[in-house]
Amino acid sequence: MSSDDGTEHPAHGAHGRPPTRAEKWASYKQSPYVPAIVLLFILAAAAGLFAGSYTYTMADPTPRRIPAAVVEGVEAQGGEEFIAGMEKALDASLQLHPYATRAGARQAMEEQQVFVTLRPGRRGVAMDIAGAGGATVAELLAETGAKVAEATGVPVAITDVKPLQEGDPRGLALFYISLAAVIIGFVGAIQLSVHARALNPLERILFTVAYALLGGFAIAAVVDWWLGALDLPFVESWLILAFTMFASGMVFTMFNTIMGRWAMIPTWGLMVLLGNPSSGGAVSWPLLPSALGQIGRWLPPGASVNAQHTAVYYQGHQYAFPFLVLAAWSLVSCTVFWVWRHRHPGGGGGRAGTGRPAPKV
Repeated sequence: MSSDDGTEHPAHGAHGRPPTRAEKWASYKQSPYVPAIVLLFILAAAAGLFAGSYTYTMADPTPRRIPAAVVEGVEAQGGEEFIAGMEKALDASLQLHPYATRAGARQAMEEQQVFVTLRPGRRGVAMDIAGAGGATVAELLAETGAKVAEATGVPVAITDVKPLQEGDPRGLALFYISLAAVIIGFVGAIQLSVHARALNPLERILFTVAYALLGGFAIAAVVDWWLGALDLPFVESWLILAFTMFASGMVFTMFNTIMGRWAMIPTWGLMVLLGNPSSGGAVSWPLLPSALGQIGRWLPPGASVNAQHTAVYYQGHQYAFPFLVLAAWSLVSCTVFWVWRHRHPGGGGGRAGTGRPAPKV
């Protein structure tokens, strides 16, 4: 404050006093430093949990219960001794399902009800495995079967009756394309939320459908047509990838509606930390911790891997369950978003006719 002669004097009143501690704290909470500091700890925790979740499931996969088909007559060929040796060597139980014929056992394998078939061979036991049913399980069964045969003296002939495609010798390609669909699915929703806030709710859903269809097509085209790594049933694989991307994108949109800017936390936790390691794509479900093996099938990543796996390797034996899982997540997410759309950061769309004022230019 200055007097008539131009001399500066200290200000008086509330506007001239130093801010109180409460006022400083209130101002600090409105600054960008608070969310930035919170993000420091969230990102550090996410990094550790991300590494830990994959290491826990993949570093030392351990068999627990492995469904096995036993064809009538194998006992007379030393089958009982061989099965007992397998269970001891695996430190796990084989869930034995008896079948009268080899054809019946093979049908069970085609329907992914069993991972191995034990049947009478010309000499001793014939063991049929399915690399396409799970590379980690098939490899473990083959290695263990050879060791048990040597230890028990029971001759064993091991055959991979459903091998993986040449471009995918470890069986990981389907896991990676599903992972790509999951991550790009919710990253796309994040980008719509940031760069297209003015979309109204219906437009937001339609654009999620659009980028899911284009993204799913791009993934399938690159893997099949360009790289030739997999021979996909193109339309079915494309639509599974698109369905996965849409479900993943709408899951983020749902959490964005509920939690605002912190929506990435539950999305990342559900889809990446829990969903991908438990999907059965990198490690087959009989080798996963039992709880994860069950939970994974009910989450979008697991449903996507299961649907894609069956489409590529078990054509004609597709199940409705993985599609119902993806549909349920999509429906719930869309419903939550639609009912509470006024809470979404984009609100009603921010344009004329949406119930909110158009942004200033």
